Amino acid sequence: MARFEFKLPDIGEGIAEAEVVEWFVAVGDMVAEDQPVAAMMTDKATIELESPVAGTIIERVGEVGDMLAIGSLLVAIDAEDEDEAEGQGDVTAVVAPAQAAMPKPAQDVVPAPIAVVTSESSPPAAPKAKVLAAPAVRRRALDLGIDLSQVPHVGHQLRHGDLDAFLAYRGGEGFRPAGGTRPDEAIKVIGMRRRIAENMAASKRHIPHFSYVEEIDVTDLESMRGQLNGARGEKPKLTLLPLLITAICKAVPEFPMINARYDDEAGLVTRSGAVHLGMATQTDAGLMVPVIRNAERLNAWQLAREITRLAEAARTGKAKSDELSGSTLTITSLGPLGGIATTPVINRPEVAIIGPNRIIERPMFVGDTIEARKLMNLSISCDHRVVDGWDAASFVQAVRRLLEAPVLLFAPD
Repeated sequence: MARFEFKLPDIGEGIAEAEVVEWFVAVGDMVAEDQPVAAMMTDKATIELESPVAGTIIERVGEVGDMLAIGSLLVAIDAEDEDEAEGQGDVTAVVAPAQAAMPKPAQDVVPAPIAVVTSESSPPAAPKAKVLAAPAVRRRALDLGIDLSQVPHVGHQLRHGDLDAFLAYRGGEGFRPAGGTRPDEAIKVIGMRRRIAENMAASKRHIPHFSYVEEIDVTDLESMRGQLNGARGEKPKLTLLPLLITAICKAVPEFPMINARYDDEAGLVTRSGAVHLGMATQTDAGLMVPVIRNAERLNAWQLAREITRLAEAARTGKAKSDELSGSTLTITSLGPLGGIATTPVINRPEVAIIGPNRIIERPMFVGDTIEARKLMNLSISCDHRVVDGWDAASFVQAVRRLLEAPVLLFAPD
C-alpha cells in the first residue's frame, strides 16, 4: 500500500476553484478504479470525479459547499497498487479546458474528469505516445474520429470516462461524425416505381402546371368535427379528409373545368358530371391512386369508410384494377407531414390536383381581439391549357367559404 494524492484537476479554461456539491465516499471507504468520489461544480458544469486508482480513502478535504482551489488535494488514497501510487501520487492532474462558447448547463452531470499526469521534474509525454486503452474504448474513439493521444487522462489506461469528459468540453470541435458512410447502391427502376416515373415525367412534359395556395381558418371546422366524432356511435371516425371532399364536391358544379380530363391527342376536354375522386396513397410499392366513385353521392361518414377501405386495399395490394383508374380529380395529402404549401403534380389526363397542408395554430385578429386560430393552407395545381388562374382561385375560395362555415357542408344544395 502507498499514499496516492488525487488533486482537483483543472476542470475548465479560466476556472480557479470549484464547489463541492456531493461526496460519494468517506474516510475508510474502499474505492475501485474509475469509481466516482465527488461531484464538483464550476460556473460551466457539474463534473463527477472518478478515482484513478483502487484503494482505501484515508483523507478527504472539504465539505459540501466548500470551494476548493484547482490543484489542491481532494482525497488521499491508500492505493492497492504500490507501483502505480509511487508513479502518480505526487502529481497534479489536469483536464482539457472547456470551450469558451459552451452554454452553461443546469446541473448536468458529465462523467469523469479528463486528467493528464505531469511531473514538476519531468516534461510531458510526447503527444503521439502509445496510449493504453481497452479495445471497446479504441473502437469508440475511432467511430468518433478522436485521436487517443490528444485525450488527457489519469492512470495508466485511458477509460470511457475520459472520452466522455473530452467530448463534454470539446464536443463543439466536430469530433462526432455527422453520419455514417454507406456504400453506393444501384436500384433498377421497375414495376410500379417505373410506371410512376413515366407518368410523372409525361405529366410534367405535357402539362403546363401552375399552382395556387390559400390560407383557410379551420377552427370552427375542427370544433364541429370533434363534436361529430363525440356523438358518432357506430359511424367511422371523421378525419379532415372526408369533410374536405364534401366541400370539393359541393363547389365543383360551379367550376366544371376543375373536374375534367384532357385528351391531348384528340384535343378534347371532357367535363365530368360525376366526381370520381382519386386519393394519392403511399404504399410500399410506391404511390397509388385508388378512386372514390361518385364521391358527390356519399355523405361524410360514407366517405370516411370508403377512404379507409380503398387506402387499405391499395397498401395491401388488394385494390382491383377498376379501383385504380378513371379518376376525374385527385386529392393528395401528407397528413401531419403536410408542410406549409405543396405544388403537387397533376395526375394526367386530369387537369387539377388538390393538396391540403398541415394545420397549425396561430394568433389571429378576429375583429378587435386576438385569438388562437387553427389555420391550414390549401394548394391546387392546374393545367393552364384548360384552367385559368382566376377559375382556380375562385374554386379554392368557394371551398374555403364552405370549410370556414362548416354548417354549410350539411345544407341541401
